[in-house]
Parts: sequence; C-alpha cells; structure tokens
Amino acid sequence: MEIKVSGRKTTVTDALRARVEEKIGEACTVFDIEPMTCDVVLRYEKNPSNPNPAIVEVTVRARGSVVRVAEHGTDMYSAIDTAADKVTRQLRKFKTRVIDNRQQGASAAEVAPVERVEDLADLIIPPEEDEQLVREKVIEITPMTEEQALVQTDLLGHDFYVFENATTGLINVVYHRKNGGYGIIKPKIEELDG
Repeated sequence: MEIKVSGRKTTVTDALRARVEEKIGEACTVFDIEPMTCDVVLRYEKNPSNPNPAIVEVTVRARGSVVRVAEHGTDMYSAIDTAADKVTRQLRKFKTRVIDNRQQGASAAEVAPVERVEDLADLIIPPEEDEQLVREKVIEITPMTEEQALVQTDLLGHDFYVFENATTGLINVVYHRKNGGYGIIKPKIEELDG
C-alpha cells in the first residue's frame, strides 16, 4: 500500500515519516485490499491557547470509497497514534458494512467516490462570513442505496450526505440527527392531473 506523507508549513522528519508508515500502515492492514492509497498531512495549529496544536489528517481511498480522519495531539507522535487508532476503527466499521452489503446483494464498488478536501479548515465558515456564499462545491452524484449513503456519511465523518437514490432515481440527503440516529430528506413527487 502506498502512504504519501506531507507536511503543511512543517518539516516531515525521517522519524515522523517512519512513525506514520509504521502506525498508519499497521492500521490499514485491517482492510487489506488493492488498490488502496493513503494520504497523511502533518501540520501544527498556531494558536497558543490550544493545548493540542499537532494535527494529523489521514485520507484512505479503497475501491472508490474514502475514509477521512483528523486528530489533534499535544505532539505529532501522539496525534499520529490517535489517528492510527481511529483509522483502524473506521476501516473495521467499513469492512463490516461492506460485508453486510455484499450479503444483501450490494457491492463495495457501488459506493460513490468523494472529492478530496485539501484542508479541513475549508469546511468551516468564519462567523463574519456566515451569511455569505463563500464556496461552491460541485460533487459527482452516483446512484446508491440509503444504507450505502449512511456508510459514506459515517466514513467521511460528515453530518449529511447527498446522493441519488438507486431505487427512485431522485436526489436524497441523509443526515445525523442531534438526538441520535439518522434522518433522510426526500423530494415530494407531485402528480400531474391530466
């Protein structure tokens, strides 16, 4: 498996690279399939009041699916260890759900690929720009079942996921409810009187 390690405004030492390859590589063996790639970005947040300035962002791509993890730590080594543990859990969850879907007749290849976000900070809207349209994102919509959309929501760690319902052919949105569980938003189909 290919692990690409990069630093954002920080130098990636040989020791850090070795730690990433050891820990993240070990975590990825949970779901040993080919092709699988892994991008790891190491960076420090420059906020003196933040007790955990080291940030490790891991993006694993396997058979068209994406698992994304971002973890903070007091130093880069602890952040790498925490991220590796979370990657292991996410890949185990994905493996379990893919096996369940296969037993129900769906394949892992039907899960939609997701566009890579270069920096997680791009997803947060600053308060002064809260009412402005500051970013437009174009996504590729692939037909999938509601269960596959829930898997993608969990794997990406997002609050919602937009997809084309494979049964109806309409655009749906699954989302995490604040009080637990999931919800789904479906368009109302109007019938024409003829």
